[in-house]
Amino acid sequence: MSTAPRSRRARPAKPALTREGIVTAAVAILRAEGLRKVTMRRLAQELDTGPASLYVYVRNTDELHAAVLDELLGTVAPAPAEGDWRERLEKVLTAYTAMLLQHPSLARSALTAWPSGPNYLRLIETLLDLLRSGGVPREQAAWGVDLLLQHATATAAEHAGGDSQGDRQALTRALREAPADTHPHIAASADALLSGTPEARLSWAFQALINGIEHTAVPH
Repeated sequence: MSTAPRSRRARPAKPALTREGIVTAAVAILRAEGLRKVTMRRLAQELDTGPASLYVYVRNTDELHAAVLDELLGTVAPAPAEGDWRERLEKVLTAYTAMLLQHPSLARSALTAWPSGPNYLRLIETLLDLLRSGGVPREQAAWGVDLLLQHATATAAEHAGGDSQGDRQALTRALREAPADTHPHIAASADALLSGTPEARLSWAFQALINGIEHTAVPH
């Protein structure tokens, strides 16, 4: 028994496309399949439309990835109300890094992406407010925000290459076995070079950067 073709008019109408709906669908694909699958073609398939129709709302894949990043920034907790301004600043940066660590491929993309959505602006405003509350001059705070976000993003992006355990073990051996006659500083510092948990190193790096931002004037 053959089935008669179904009229297009009898099908339920598809929801109207919106930029918000496109970004929401892209985030869902990221969570389920990873950033490599967040393409215009895959997104069009998910939304039951043609790729060309998406370009009305998003210019290209880079802009789409930037919009996805901004959407996920909405999950980063605001600055805590209690604590020293340095501690509060570090907690915001750590939360931002933790969000990217959940999506390391997005972190690598974020090194070159330029999000401009409301959540990214909120993050920058929060960082500037905390630096200014600590008495950091306005220009140093402005340059410092860029430096702090670069370090946080690069830290998360290091995990985008997949399993690097073999490389880490090779580096550990090379540092520990470096001969003292040709590499005296490495030989003397091998334990220090390899010491510390990732969390401790991240905290130290943020504090070192914050100290430098506070005391290094912007050149004119």
